[in-house]
Amino acid sequence: MKVLTVFGTRPEAIKLAPVIAAMAADPAIDQRVCITGQHREMLDPVLGAFAIRPDHDLALMRPGQSLNRLASRALGALDPVLQEERPDRILVHGDTTTAMAAAVAAFHRRIPVGHVEAGLRTGDLGRPWPEEMNRRCIDAVADQLYAPTPLARANLLAENLGPREIVVTGNTVIDALRLAEARLGSGQEAARIAELAPLAAPGARLVLVTGHRRESFGQGFEDICTALADLAARQDVRIVYPVHLNPQVREPVHARLGGHPRIHLIEPLDYLPFVWLLRRAHLVLTDSGGVQEEAPSLGTPVLVMRDVTERPEAVAAGTAQLVGTDPAAIVAAAARLIEDSAEHARIARIANPYGDGAASGRILAAIKGEPVSEFAPDPAIAAQPAPVALTA
Repeated sequence: MKVLTVFGTRPEAIKLAPVIAAMAADPAIDQRVCITGQHREMLDPVLGAFAIRPDHDLALMRPGQSLNRLASRALGALDPVLQEERPDRILVHGDTTTAMAAAVAAFHRRIPVGHVEAGLRTGDLGRPWPEEMNRRCIDAVADQLYAPTPLARANLLAENLGPREIVVTGNTVIDALRLAEARLGSGQEAARIAELAPLAAPGARLVLVTGHRRESFGQGFEDICTALADLAARQDVRIVYPVHLNPQVREPVHARLGGHPRIHLIEPLDYLPFVWLLRRAHLVLTDSGGVQEEAPSLGTPVLVMRDVTERPEAVAAGTAQLVGTDPAAIVAAAARLIEDSAEHARIARIANPYGDGAASGRILAAIKGEPVSEFAPDPAIAAQPAPVALTA
Protein backbone atom coordinates (compact mmCIF):
# COMPACT_ATOMS: atom_id res chain seq x y z
CA MET A 1 0.00 0.00 0.00
CA LYS A 2 1.39 3.39 -0.99
CA VAL A 3 0.63 6.17 1.50
CA LEU A 4 1.45 9.82 0.82
CA THR A 5 1.66 12.03 3.93
CA VAL A 6 1.23 15.75 3.28
CA PHE A 7 1.99 18.54 5.75
CA GLY A 8 3.46 22.01 5.90
CA THR A 9 3.73 23.39 9.44
CA ARG A 10 5.70 22.67 12.58
CA PRO A 11 2.73 21.26 14.58
CA GLU A 12 1.77 18.93 11.74
CA ALA A 13 5.34 17.67 11.47
CA ILE A 14 5.59 16.98 15.21
CA LYS A 15 2.29 15.13 15.37
CA LEU A 16 2.83 13.15 12.16
CA ALA A 17 6.44 12.21 12.94
CA PRO A 18 5.58 9.11 15.02
CA VAL A 19 3.05 7.98 12.39
CA ILE A 20 5.66 8.37 9.66
CA ALA A 21 8.13 6.38 11.79
CA ALA A 22 5.58 3.60 12.34
CA MET A 23 4.82 3.35 8.62
CA ALA A 24 8.53 3.42 7.70
CA ALA A 25 9.12 0.40 9.94
CA ASP A 26 6.32 -1.63 8.31
CA PRO A 27 7.23 -3.49 5.10
CA ALA A 28 3.57 -3.50 4.06
CA ILE A 29 3.63 0.30 3.60
CA ASP A 30 5.31 2.12 0.74
CA GLN A 31 5.62 5.57 2.26
CA ARG A 32 6.06 8.97 0.60
CA VAL A 33 6.26 12.40 2.26
CA CYS A 34 5.29 15.73 0.68
CA ILE A 35 5.78 19.07 2.44
CA THR A 36 4.41 22.43 1.36
CA GLY A 37 6.75 24.54 3.49
CA GLN A 38 3.88 26.54 5.01
CA HIS A 39 6.12 27.17 8.07
CA ARG A 40 9.49 27.10 6.31
CA GLU A 41 11.81 28.37 9.06
CA MET A 42 9.95 26.53 11.84
CA LEU A 43 9.42 23.30 9.89
CA ASP A 44 12.97 22.36 8.91
CA PRO A 45 14.29 21.85 12.49
CA VAL A 46 11.46 19.41 13.20
CA LEU A 47 12.28 17.44 10.06
CA GLY A 48 15.85 17.18 11.30
CA ALA A 49 14.88 16.25 14.84
CA PHE A 50 12.74 13.33 13.68
CA ALA A 51 14.92 12.38 10.66
CA ILE A 52 12.12 12.97 8.13
CA ARG A 53 13.30 13.24 4.53
CA PRO A 54 10.59 14.61 2.23
CA ASP A 55 10.19 13.10 -1.23
CA HIS A 56 8.53 16.32 -2.44
CA ASP A 57 9.13 19.89 -1.21
CA LEU A 58 6.70 22.34 -2.79
CA ALA A 59 8.21 25.46 -1.12
CA LEU A 60 4.95 27.38 -1.41
CA MET A 61 5.44 30.24 1.03
CA ARG A 62 5.87 33.81 -0.17
CA PRO A 63 6.18 36.98 1.95
CA GLY A 64 2.80 38.48 2.81
CA GLN A 65 0.94 35.65 1.10
CA SER A 66 -2.81 35.56 1.74
CA LEU A 67 -4.64 32.42 2.79
CA ASN A 68 -6.44 32.31 -0.55
CA ARG A 69 -3.17 32.58 -2.44
CA LEU A 70 -1.61 29.82 -0.32
CA ALA A 71 -4.61 27.53 -0.76
CA SER A 72 -4.77 28.03 -4.53
CA ARG A 73 -1.02 27.47 -4.95
CA ALA A 74 -1.20 24.36 -2.76
CA LEU A 75 -4.01 22.85 -4.84
CA GLY A 76 -2.12 23.55 -8.04
CA ALA A 77 1.19 22.20 -6.78
CA LEU A 78 -0.23 19.07 -5.15
CA ASP A 79 -2.10 17.85 -8.22
CA PRO A 80 0.98 16.77 -10.23
CA VAL A 81 2.39 15.09 -7.10
CA LEU A 82 -0.78 13.04 -6.77
CA GLN A 83 -0.66 12.23 -10.46
CA GLU A 84 2.96 11.11 -10.22
CA GLU A 85 2.71 9.10 -7.01
CA ARG A 86 -0.79 7.65 -7.46
CA PRO A 87 -1.04 6.78 -3.75
CA ASP A 88 -3.60 4.37 -2.36
CA ARG A 89 -4.22 6.85 0.46
CA ILE A 90 -3.07 10.24 1.64
CA LEU A 91 -2.70 11.27 5.27
CA VAL A 92 -3.22 14.81 6.54
CA HIS A 93 -3.23 16.20 10.03
CA GLY A 94 -5.32 18.70 11.91
CA ASP A 95 -6.62 21.98 10.56
CA THR A 96 -4.05 23.87 8.50
CA THR A 97 -4.51 25.36 5.05
CA THR A 98 -2.06 22.72 3.80
CA ALA A 99 -4.15 19.88 5.24
CA MET A 100 -7.40 21.28 3.83
CA ALA A 101 -5.93 21.80 0.35
CA ALA A 102 -4.34 18.35 0.30
CA ALA A 103 -7.59 16.67 1.34
CA VAL A 104 -9.57 18.49 -1.37
CA ALA A 105 -6.92 17.77 -4.01
CA ALA A 106 -7.03 14.06 -3.15
CA PHE A 107 -10.84 14.07 -3.12
CA HIS A 108 -10.85 15.55 -6.63
CA ARG A 109 -8.76 12.57 -7.77
CA ARG A 110 -10.85 10.05 -5.79
CA ILE A 111 -7.93 9.16 -3.53
CA PRO A 112 -8.95 8.06 -0.01
CA VAL A 113 -8.05 10.51 2.75
CA GLY A 114 -7.09 9.68 6.33
CA HIS A 115 -7.45 12.55 8.80
CA VAL A 116 -5.22 12.44 11.87
CA GLU A 117 -6.78 14.43 14.75
CA ALA A 118 -10.28 14.38 13.28
CA GLY A 119 -13.41 15.64 15.00
CA LEU A 120 -12.11 18.62 16.99
CA ARG A 121 -14.71 21.38 17.16
CA THR A 122 -15.51 24.67 18.85
CA GLY A 123 -18.80 25.08 16.97
CA ASP A 124 -17.80 28.61 15.89
CA LEU A 125 -16.35 29.13 12.40
CA GLY A 126 -14.65 32.31 13.58
CA ARG A 127 -12.75 30.77 16.50
CA PRO A 128 -10.18 29.51 15.76
CA TRP A 129 -10.06 31.09 12.34
CA PRO A 130 -9.59 29.65 9.74
CA GLU A 131 -8.84 26.33 11.44
CA GLU A 132 -12.44 25.49 12.37
CA MET A 133 -13.51 25.63 8.72
CA ASN A 134 -10.45 23.66 7.61
CA ARG A 135 -11.08 20.76 9.96
CA ARG A 136 -14.78 20.55 9.04
CA CYS A 137 -13.86 20.49 5.36
CA ILE A 138 -11.27 17.73 5.82
CA ASP A 139 -13.65 15.56 7.85
CA ALA A 140 -16.30 15.96 5.15
CA VAL A 141 -14.07 14.39 2.45
CA ALA A 142 -12.02 11.88 4.48
CA ASP A 143 -13.04 8.23 4.61
CA GLN A 144 -10.89 7.32 7.63
CA LEU A 145 -11.19 9.62 10.65
CA TYR A 146 -8.64 9.11 13.43
CA ALA A 147 -10.37 10.81 16.34
CA PRO A 148 -8.03 11.51 19.28
CA THR A 149 -10.70 11.24 22.00
CA PRO A 150 -14.21 9.86 22.54
CA LEU A 151 -15.54 13.43 22.40
CA ALA A 152 -14.00 13.96 18.97
CA ARG A 153 -15.77 10.81 17.76
CA ALA A 154 -19.05 12.04 19.27
CA ASN A 155 -18.63 15.33 17.38
CA LEU A 156 -18.21 13.44 14.12
CA LEU A 157 -21.20 11.21 14.72
CA ALA A 158 -23.34 14.23 15.58
CA GLU A 159 -22.61 15.72 12.16
CA ASN A 160 -24.09 12.75 10.26
CA LEU A 161 -21.22 12.64 7.82
CA GLY A 162 -22.35 9.37 6.27
CA PRO A 163 -20.34 6.17 5.93
CA ARG A 164 -16.95 6.73 7.49
CA GLU A 165 -14.50 4.66 9.51
CA ILE A 166 -14.00 6.45 12.83
CA VAL A 167 -11.30 5.15 15.18
CA VAL A 168 -10.45 6.65 18.59
CA THR A 169 -6.66 6.58 18.58
CA GLY A 170 -5.47 9.06 21.21
CA ASN A 171 -3.45 12.04 20.07
CA THR A 172 -0.16 11.41 18.29
CA VAL A 173 1.42 14.39 20.07
CA ILE A 174 1.76 12.18 23.15
CA ASP A 175 3.69 9.66 21.04
CA ALA A 176 5.93 12.49 19.79
CA LEU A 177 6.40 13.81 23.31
CA ARG A 178 7.62 10.42 24.54
CA LEU A 179 10.07 10.19 21.64
CA ALA A 180 11.34 13.68 22.49
CA GLU A 181 11.71 12.99 26.21
CA ALA A 182 13.82 9.92 25.47
CA ARG A 183 16.24 12.09 23.49
CA LEU A 184 16.55 15.07 25.83
CA GLY A 185 20.12 15.92 26.70
CA SER A 186 21.62 14.20 23.66
CA GLY A 187 22.45 15.25 20.14
CA GLN A 188 22.76 18.73 18.71
CA GLU A 189 19.92 20.05 20.88
CA ALA A 190 22.02 19.60 24.04
CA ALA A 191 23.85 22.88 23.47
CA ARG A 192 20.61 24.82 23.05
CA ILE A 193 19.19 23.24 26.20
CA ALA A 194 22.32 24.28 28.09
CA GLU A 195 21.73 27.87 26.94
CA LEU A 196 18.18 27.74 28.30
CA ALA A 197 19.18 26.31 31.69
CA PRO A 198 19.68 29.72 33.39
CA LEU A 199 16.08 30.65 32.50
CA ALA A 200 14.84 27.70 34.55
CA ALA A 201 17.18 28.27 37.49
CA PRO A 202 15.72 28.17 41.03
CA GLY A 203 14.53 31.36 42.68
CA ALA A 204 11.48 32.25 40.61
CA ARG A 205 8.42 30.57 39.12
CA LEU A 206 8.98 29.97 35.41
CA VAL A 207 5.99 30.98 33.29
CA LEU A 208 6.25 29.74 29.70
CA VAL A 209 4.23 31.64 27.07
CA THR A 210 3.28 30.76 23.49
CA GLY A 211 0.86 32.74 21.34
CA HIS A 212 0.12 33.02 17.63
CA ARG A 213 -3.62 32.72 16.91
CA ARG A 214 -4.94 34.92 14.13
CA GLU A 215 -8.13 35.77 16.02
CA SER A 216 -5.97 37.50 18.66
CA PHE A 217 -4.14 39.75 16.20
CA GLY A 218 -4.51 43.41 17.13
CA GLN A 219 -6.22 44.14 20.44
CA GLY A 220 -5.95 40.54 21.62
CA PHE A 221 -2.17 40.62 21.59
CA GLU A 222 -2.13 44.08 23.12
CA ASP A 223 -4.18 42.67 26.02
CA ILE A 224 -1.91 39.62 26.33
CA CYS A 225 1.12 41.92 26.53
CA THR A 226 -0.58 43.99 29.24
CA ALA A 227 -1.23 40.82 31.23
CA LEU A 228 2.36 39.62 30.91
CA ALA A 229 3.73 43.01 31.97
CA ASP A 230 1.44 43.03 35.01
CA LEU A 231 2.41 39.46 35.91
CA ALA A 232 6.11 40.27 35.54
CA ALA A 233 5.74 43.00 38.17
CA ARG A 234 5.90 40.13 40.68
CA GLN A 235 9.41 39.51 41.99
CA ASP A 236 8.81 35.73 42.13
CA VAL A 237 8.10 35.30 38.40
CA ARG A 238 10.30 34.79 35.36
CA ILE A 239 8.50 34.79 31.99
CA VAL A 240 9.98 33.06 28.93
CA TYR A 241 8.25 33.73 25.61
CA PRO A 242 9.50 32.08 22.39
CA VAL A 243 7.97 34.63 20.01
CA HIS A 244 6.32 33.40 16.83
CA LEU A 245 7.81 34.63 13.54
CA ASN A 246 4.57 36.24 12.30
CA PRO A 247 5.07 40.05 12.27
CA GLN A 248 1.60 40.58 13.72
CA VAL A 249 2.82 38.72 16.81
CA ARG A 250 6.43 39.88 16.96
CA GLU A 251 5.82 43.61 16.56
CA PRO A 252 3.43 44.18 19.49
CA VAL A 253 5.25 41.70 21.74
CA HIS A 254 8.68 43.24 21.26
CA ALA A 255 7.33 46.80 21.38
CA ARG A 256 5.48 46.23 24.66
CA LEU A 257 7.68 43.70 26.47
CA GLY A 258 11.20 44.06 25.08
CA GLY A 259 13.80 44.96 27.69
CA HIS A 260 11.79 43.95 30.75
CA PRO A 261 14.18 42.35 33.28
CA ARG A 262 11.85 39.44 34.10
CA ILE A 263 10.52 38.80 30.59
CA HIS A 264 12.78 36.88 28.23
CA LEU A 265 11.71 37.13 24.58
CA ILE A 266 13.54 34.44 22.64
CA GLU A 267 13.41 33.03 19.13
CA PRO A 268 11.11 30.05 18.42
CA LEU A 269 12.56 26.87 19.87
CA ASP A 270 13.22 23.57 18.21
CA TYR A 271 10.95 20.84 19.54
CA LEU A 272 13.30 19.10 21.97
CA PRO A 273 14.45 22.32 23.72
CA PHE A 274 10.80 23.41 23.92
CA VAL A 275 9.83 20.12 25.60
CA TRP A 276 12.71 20.59 28.04
CA LEU A 277 11.46 24.06 28.94
CA LEU A 278 7.83 22.93 29.18
CA ARG A 279 8.85 20.23 31.67
CA ARG A 280 10.43 22.85 33.92
CA ALA A 281 7.72 25.50 33.70
CA HIS A 282 5.56 26.15 36.75
CA LEU A 283 2.70 26.93 34.38
CA VAL A 284 2.17 27.70 30.71
CA LEU A 285 0.11 30.47 29.11
CA THR A 286 -0.81 29.52 25.56
CA ASP A 287 -3.27 29.70 22.70
CA SER A 288 -1.72 26.64 21.06
CA GLY A 289 -3.67 23.43 20.70
CA GLY A 290 -0.61 21.19 20.92
CA VAL A 291 0.60 22.70 24.18
CA GLN A 292 -2.83 22.07 25.73
CA GLU A 293 -2.27 18.39 24.94
CA GLU A 294 1.42 18.11 25.84
CA ALA A 295 1.49 19.94 29.18
CA PRO A 296 -0.74 17.49 31.12
CA SER A 297 1.70 14.66 30.36
CA LEU A 298 4.43 16.73 31.99
CA GLY A 299 2.40 17.87 35.02
CA THR A 300 2.37 21.51 33.87
CA PRO A 301 -0.89 23.44 34.41
CA VAL A 302 -2.23 25.27 31.35
CA LEU A 303 -3.97 28.64 31.10
CA VAL A 304 -5.54 28.91 27.64
CA MET A 305 -5.60 32.47 26.29
CA ARG A 306 -8.71 31.88 24.19
CA ASP A 307 -12.43 32.21 24.80
CA VAL A 308 -13.23 28.78 23.34
CA THR A 309 -11.19 25.66 22.68
CA GLU A 310 -11.64 22.65 20.42
CA ARG A 311 -9.90 20.66 23.15
CA PRO A 312 -12.37 20.88 26.06
CA GLU A 313 -11.31 17.54 27.53
CA ALA A 314 -8.46 19.17 29.46
CA VAL A 315 -10.78 21.87 30.79
CA ALA A 316 -13.25 19.20 31.93
CA ALA A 317 -10.45 17.15 33.51
CA GLY A 318 -9.02 20.20 35.28
CA THR A 319 -5.58 20.34 33.66
CA ALA A 320 -6.44 23.51 31.70
CA GLN A 321 -8.44 26.69 32.30
CA LEU A 322 -9.84 29.08 29.71
CA VAL A 323 -8.82 32.66 30.57
CA GLY A 324 -9.30 34.48 27.26
CA THR A 325 -7.18 37.56 26.59
CA ASP A 326 -8.53 39.73 29.40
CA PRO A 327 -5.49 40.94 31.40
CA ALA A 328 -7.22 40.73 34.79
CA ALA A 329 -8.40 37.15 34.19
CA ILE A 330 -4.95 36.02 33.02
CA VAL A 331 -3.12 37.59 35.95
CA ALA A 332 -5.61 36.32 38.53
CA ALA A 333 -5.47 32.73 37.27
CA ALA A 334 -1.68 32.75 37.05
CA ALA A 335 -1.33 34.25 40.52
CA ARG A 336 -3.48 31.49 41.98
CA LEU A 337 -1.22 28.79 40.53
CA ILE A 338 1.88 30.64 41.74
CA GLU A 339 0.61 31.23 45.26
CA ASP A 340 -1.48 28.09 45.93
CA SER A 341 0.96 25.18 45.98
CA ALA A 342 -1.76 22.68 46.88
CA GLU A 343 -3.86 23.64 43.85
CA HIS A 344 -0.83 23.48 41.60
CA ALA A 345 0.07 20.02 42.91
CA ARG A 346 -3.52 18.81 42.43
CA ILE A 347 -3.55 19.84 38.77
CA ALA A 348 -0.09 18.38 38.14
CA ARG A 349 -1.30 14.94 39.27
CA ILE A 350 -4.26 14.73 36.87
CA ALA A 351 -3.84 12.14 34.12
CA ASN A 352 -3.66 13.27 30.51
CA PRO A 353 -7.06 12.93 28.76
CA TYR A 354 -5.51 13.04 25.30
CA GLY A 355 -3.51 9.89 24.82
CA ASP A 356 -1.32 7.05 26.03
CA GLY A 357 1.54 7.12 23.52
CA ALA A 358 0.14 4.36 21.30
CA ALA A 359 -1.84 6.45 18.79
CA SER A 360 0.55 5.84 15.89
CA GLY A 361 0.18 2.09 16.14
CA ARG A 362 -3.60 2.38 16.11
CA ILE A 363 -3.52 4.61 13.03
CA LEU A 364 -1.19 2.19 11.23
CA ALA A 365 -3.52 -0.71 12.05
CA ALA A 366 -6.51 1.24 10.70
CA ILE A 367 -4.65 2.07 7.49
CA LYS A 368 -3.88 -1.64 6.98
CA GLY A 369 -7.45 -2.69 7.77
CA GLU A 370 -6.47 -4.52 10.94
CA PRO A 371 -8.46 -4.60 14.22
CA VAL A 372 -7.82 -1.61 16.50
CA SER A 373 -7.94 -1.56 20.29
CA GLU A 374 -9.17 1.99 20.75
CA PHE A 375 -7.84 4.57 23.19
CA ALA A 376 -9.90 5.07 26.35
CA PRO A 377 -9.10 7.85 28.84
CA ASP A 378 -8.26 7.07 32.45
CA PRO A 379 -11.55 6.18 34.20
CA ALA A 380 -10.88 8.92 36.76
CA ILE A 381 -11.19 11.55 34.01
CA ALA A 382 -13.41 9.67 31.57
CA ALA A 383 -16.33 12.10 31.88
CA GLN A 384 -16.60 13.84 28.50
CA PRO A 385 -18.17 17.18 27.58
CA ALA A 386 -21.21 17.04 25.32
CA PRO A 387 -20.67 17.02 21.54
CA VAL A 388 -20.28 20.49 20.07
CA ALA A 389 -23.31 22.07 18.39
CA LEU A 390 -22.23 23.65 15.12
CA THR A 391 -23.07 27.24 14.16
CA ALA A 392 -22.27 29.30 11.09
